[in-house]
Amino acid sequence: MRRTKSRWQGARHFKRCSLPVVGAALAGLGVAHATPKQDPYGTWTLQGENDAVSTLKGTSDQYYTSGLRFNWTSGTDNLPKPFADLNRFLLGEGMQRVSLGVQQLIFTPRATQMDRPPSGDRPYSSLLLGTVNFINDTDLSRSVAGIQFGVMGPAGLGEQLQNGFHGAIGDTKNRGWRTQLQNQPIFQIQAGRIWRLPVAHLYGISADVLPAVSGAAGDYRTYADVAGTFRIGQGLDSDFGNATIGPGLDGTDAFAATRPVAWYVYGGVEGQAVAYDATLQGNAFRNNSPHVSKTWDVGSIHAGVAVMWHGVRLSYSQNWQTAQFNTAKAGLFNYGSLKLSVKF
Repeated sequence: MRRTKSRWQGARHFKRCSLPVVGAALAGLGVAHATPKQDPYGTWTLQGENDAVSTLKGTSDQYYTSGLRFNWTSGTDNLPKPFADLNRFLLGEGMQRVSLGVQQLIFTPRATQMDRPPSGDRPYSSLLLGTVNFINDTDLSRSVAGIQFGVMGPAGLGEQLQNGFHGAIGDTKNRGWRTQLQNQPIFQIQAGRIWRLPVAHLYGISADVLPAVSGAAGDYRTYADVAGTFRIGQGLDSDFGNATIGPGLDGTDAFAATRPVAWYVYGGVEGQAVAYDATLQGNAFRNNSPHVSKTWDVGSIHAGVAVMWHGVRLSYSQNWQTAQFNTAKAGLFNYGSLKLSVKF
């Protein structure tokens, strides 16, 4: 009975937190007046993340171990009128886009060669999610609001992808997938805003700062996020920076190169206040679900490079993250993120 009470308390807690978190994210989405140049081309994006691409030893196949995302972002101002009106209602005046995508996320414990991970280790889980975002651009900001929906559990196909790939390359398969979190429908709302603030321009090289706020609420992850990125390069007004697949501001694939070759290097910091995380706290309505005690504050550091040339954008980032749960080991967790976007 004590376990049942705890699970229901967790479910009630994330519901109480939902509206304040999303309200905080939407508070920054005020109306801005200047609009950038029109861009008629859609953008197709393929992004992959993996902890095997690590700057530290011994971090492969643990915690957030793999992410894959495929996404399409429309050209500007060609939404059907009902959607254009909804975009304007949510995000104000600006240049409109819509973004549609699918993503898969895989999480594993540290002890991947045990049939049953020890108490205090992260549960096995995978998610298969669809994303629909409205995007609204001005010269100096990008606002995003949308939904994510899908499933967490065996239907997320994490075991098939991970162990299938390991088998194909002759690597050891992870043994504890039968203990993974069970199927649970996922639905959440998300919103955020990035500002682009020019800092300097000297000898053809520019620098800017990208502060950002975002948040989400639902039965996957409820959180508020604050981030800041510093960039230096050429053609910085071509996009609004880079982004990882996981929680944080989504919808930043769209770009329009303002010079034949645009490029930048960047570094950034991010902080999240996490009210609920199903991949850590377990299935909301199952008494015997594997779970660990999450931390409420998660920080991360990002560093990377992006290049845009002839309608192609290629970017890479290395990401270091503090512990997401109290019994996590090995200090900072880190992974690589590679993203390719092509305009048609």
